[in-house]
Amino acid sequence: MSQPRWGYIVHSHGSQGSREARQPWAVWSNRFAVGIVGKDIGLNKSQFVTAFRNPEPCDKLKFVGHVLLLCLVLAAGAASAAAATLVVGGAGAQFQSVQPAIVAAHSGDTVQVQAGTYAGNLTLDKQITLAGTGWPTLRGEGIASVITVIADGCIIHGFIIEHSGGDLTREDSGILLKSSHNQIEDNELRDILYGIYLYSSHSNTLRRNQVRGRSELEEGDRGAGLHLWNSPDNVIEDNVISEARDGMYIQSCNGNQIRRNRVSNLRYGLHYMFSDHNVFEDNFFSNNVAGAAIMYSNKIEFRRNAFVHNRGFSSFGILFQECTDLLAEENFIVDNATGIFMEALRKTTFRHNTIANNDVALQMFSSSDANVFTENNFIDNLSPLQLVGRSTTTKWSENGRGNFWSDDDGYDLNEDGRGDVPLKIQNVFEYMEGNHPRLRLYLDSPAARAMAVAEKTFPILRGSSEIDEAPLMKPVALRYPFATEQPPKRVHAGLMMASLLILSAAAMGIWKGQRPRPQ
Repeated sequence: MSQPRWGYIVHSHGSQGSREARQPWAVWSNRFAVGIVGKDIGLNKSQFVTAFRNPEPCDKLKFVGHVLLLCLVLAAGAASAAAATLVVGGAGAQFQSVQPAIVAAHSGDTVQVQAGTYAGNLTLDKQITLAGTGWPTLRGEGIASVITVIADGCIIHGFIIEHSGGDLTREDSGILLKSSHNQIEDNELRDILYGIYLYSSHSNTLRRNQVRGRSELEEGDRGAGLHLWNSPDNVIEDNVISEARDGMYIQSCNGNQIRRNRVSNLRYGLHYMFSDHNVFEDNFFSNNVAGAAIMYSNKIEFRRNAFVHNRGFSSFGILFQECTDLLAEENFIVDNATGIFMEALRKTTFRHNTIANNDVALQMFSSSDANVFTENNFIDNLSPLQLVGRSTTTKWSENGRGNFWSDDDGYDLNEDGRGDVPLKIQNVFEYMEGNHPRLRLYLDSPAARAMAVAEKTFPILRGSSEIDEAPLMKPVALRYPFATEQPPKRVHAGLMMASLLILSAAAMGIWKGQRPRPQ
């Protein structure tokens, strides 16, 4: 009988041999096993065949393990051998512009770009690494996006990226991602409309990028530094963003991890809606019109973030609207017009936060429900609470631990660290201010202080029902991780002058009222 085309390695009797002759994959598999695995475990051909037909459990496991290991090694070797590096720029380089190198590359290749300036928009339509050496500049055409990524698994790092288009409706960006599993790291983006735009793009990493928008444009005409739409499960770390419209605009994006970013000198540091199960840690938002606006989202965690010196018309450190089941821990909300704004915020816990030097620490609508404040520091705010409505279901203590209030004049005779007298968070003037905002002009005036003292002495006016049952006598020790300097103390000269005028008018009225009438 003639030998079949692919030959035999294991000669068997009966149907087994003929079946192998008809199936080349079986012959190759036997050759691979006898020649490599059999040798590795110390069997000759006949011993291997016998062991393969009648394997002991342990031998069979060992055999399978070796096969899997060797397959992985061979696959890795093949991939490594297939990848190539295409060099752009420099003496003797095969390519002098970037897009032809991308076209010539195969999936898995690296396009390495040397220092210099390279004009033209780029499209990554295959899985490649675009690597800059010596900070080359990729200068766009002034229309559309400088780099558009439509293939999954691309890497872009080490570039200056500039001169995108200016059309907000077309998402003109420094980098526009329309694919997933990409890594965008160590780039500088400038003179761009949007910085990095994620369009239905998931599982990406954006790390150590610097984004600077177009400061010559009005804030409303700029794009966001990082814009995420319908893009879940991304990691966004250590980016620096300034002079855009919003630092990070995030819509319909669940499961993102956002850490250690620095955002300043723009409208909203963070503009965020319809996104659940996200984590924000160690981010710094400063010198913006507003620090953050969180809307229509659930189950978000905030830890060790700072919202500092965010001031402007109707501005705030952080705004919550129509959100449920959030956790805010160890954040610093300092020197803002309004520290925390809460409307329809529900079932949220604030723990170990410092709210300091704000005009109003908390502005809370009565639609906010079942929130908990425990072991927070409220320090040197002009007004601790502005309540819009009559009352809320807020819990101001938990497990016998309330909050520290720097203006609390209570006492602790039993020295358990908690005040012996519950603290009414608002005095009568502050309670009235919540529903009559014009009264804010007289906040912290002598007249307002006099009303507060009178209310304590003769509590005949109905005030707020917001009470901390266990106020802390000492602030909770927290480490400020971002800077050592403290925000400057403010001198409210205008308020002091207004207060003096009010006091003078009141004294004049009292004096006139006491003059004897002529008979």
